[in-house]
Amino acid sequence: MPKRIPMRLCLGCRTMKPKRQLMRVVRSPDGDVSLDFVGKKPGRGAYVCLSAECLKRAIKSKALSRALNVEIPQSVVDGLQEQMDNSAGDADVTNSENVK
Repeated sequence: MPKRIPMRLCLGCRTMKPKRQLMRVVRSPDGDVSLDFVGKKPGRGAYVCLSAECLKRAIKSKALSRALNVEIPQSVVDGLQEQMDNSAGDADVTNSENVK
């Protein structure tokens, strides 16, 4: 029997994708909001595609705020976008190394 692939909904583009293709945004029990690169941080999670555009769309439509049950301050939004940009740069480097 083939292993079932867990699917999650991207809050930006509203499409179902395999969990490994999405980035988890988590609200910790303390109320801090951050990106979870491993998918194991404790707290309430919501998923967004690895593109900065989906993150922007999820924040603009307030889907991320509703999913995490917390109002997200602009400083946290800026931090999330910076983390997303940094992780995208790291992913491009590792992917290009694997291709060669």
